[in-house]
Amino acid sequence: MKNLAQSNYSSALETVRNLKAKYGSTWNAIRPESAARMATQNRFKTGLDIAKYTAGIMRADMAAYDADHSNYTQSLGCWHGFVAQQKMIAVKKHHKTTSKRYLYLSGWMVAALRSEFGPLPDQSMHEKTAVPSLIAEIYDFLRQADAIELNDLFIRLENGENVQDQIDNFETHIVPIIADIDAGFGNEEATYLLTKKMIEAGACAIQIENQVSDAKQCGHQDGKVTVPHEDFTAKLNAIRYAFLELGVDEGVIVARTDSEGAGLTQKLPVSQEPGDLASQYLAFVEAEEIAIADAKEDDVLLKRDGKLVRPVRLANGLYKFKDGTNIDRVVLDCITSLQNGADLLWIETPTPNVKQIAHMVNRVKAVIPNAKLVYNNSPSFNWTLNFRNQAYQEMLAEGEDVTAYDRNNLMAAEYDNTELCFRADQKIKTFQKDGAREAGIFHHLITLPTYHTTALHMNDLTKGYFGEDGMLAYVKDVQRQEIRKGVSCVKHQRMAGSDLGDDHKTFFAGDKALKAGGENNTSNQFESKTSTISKAVSAA
Repeated sequence: MKNLAQSNYSSALETVRNLKAKYGSTWNAIRPESAARMATQNRFKTGLDIAKYTAGIMRADMAAYDADHSNYTQSLGCWHGFVAQQKMIAVKKHHKTTSKRYLYLSGWMVAALRSEFGPLPDQSMHEKTAVPSLIAEIYDFLRQADAIELNDLFIRLENGENVQDQIDNFETHIVPIIADIDAGFGNEEATYLLTKKMIEAGACAIQIENQVSDAKQCGHQDGKVTVPHEDFTAKLNAIRYAFLELGVDEGVIVARTDSEGAGLTQKLPVSQEPGDLASQYLAFVEAEEIAIADAKEDDVLLKRDGKLVRPVRLANGLYKFKDGTNIDRVVLDCITSLQNGADLLWIETPTPNVKQIAHMVNRVKAVIPNAKLVYNNSPSFNWTLNFRNQAYQEMLAEGEDVTAYDRNNLMAAEYDNTELCFRADQKIKTFQKDGAREAGIFHHLITLPTYHTTALHMNDLTKGYFGEDGMLAYVKDVQRQEIRKGVSCVKHQRMAGSDLGDDHKTFFAGDKALKAGGENNTSNQFESKTSTISKAVSAA
């Protein structure tokens, strides 16, 4: 998406010039070119500006996917604004465009890393305010990335370099965030109020799940309890009303169903007529036929197919679904959500298997042909083991000799360079393309990648730094790699806004400005390949 930065610059320049003429000599110190440059470097003034802009991107991407399923989108979960910023800088550097690359805000990571209570499980125990705060933080960092890159371009332009085209066609780091609101943090009014805060912070897409708010569990854990469709639909409506109230007409709702792994419900909905939505939900509830004389005091009874039945109720008051109904419940959940205002679906699955996902999505598509899925490429899956199992099954079905493999130990490193490993890794490599083509997956995301990469990198650095390698562990595996790979934050002062601040000081104070970027700034050592060598030769 083009920013059309130069037209913004020209417009801002004209505005400031007119203001300067209006207010006369009291504005003598204001340089219109500097003010226009600052305005250009901060295109998005509010979170609502961002939400409206990014909602348009998502809608266009959804239409492109409908036309051609190779046009799927991707994101990575980020738990801090800096992590999101560095991700998008890297996206622009390596892939030349941010097109079809989003950000994901995981409720799991908010609970585990952002709560004032300390690390928490994914059970909606963290503060509601932590979610919109993280959205706002992420967009602050992305806007700073815009400002730093554009500032560098303007400096180069002033120094005589021909970078006008790069300014005119500057692509912003601002991309859509799909933001996790868990199960809505309360009733539909609570969902509406939190949604507004998330949209005001910049979110254009809200993901909500059909679990009971006060019993919410991580999608990859046991003990999940779902709500009747009427309850979930009310929350979908609450989110849509929030979007409309704030003028984000193209806001996106992602409806997640946890029914595949959920075996319990808290409520029995009230059916008004046979076959209605409540009746279909009740049909999934496990019940035993009973004579009225055998009913206990305060039993809950239902009439089903002309017979009296007693729903199976646990000691905690929850009701049990019939075994084997989970896939049918998923399909009904998805169809109902799309028929009641949701734009995209999310199905929590036990394993990453394209055929299994496609089986469910194709049943939904039989009713709603343009149904599209957001899919969690979750670190909760053991990807290596799952896909080696899939490859093993394929090889077995094709009549290949698999006696060299221990089916109970397929994770073994000894299989890393075998045909089994090659097949499994190839399946993992093409999983997103295959899922987009065969299973209606519009958006692929990894919820917790930066949680795991942080832990892995700290493990590796700690091992060397506190061991025999000492400082070499940092220099060899961190700084040297940053320099050689062109990682932006190797010059961490610049990335934190020091150079940008120096230019602002010059705008504000002129020649009197006290700047950080002088001769004694050690970041100068990273300016060129020869700078450190030259200084060493001079010293000798």
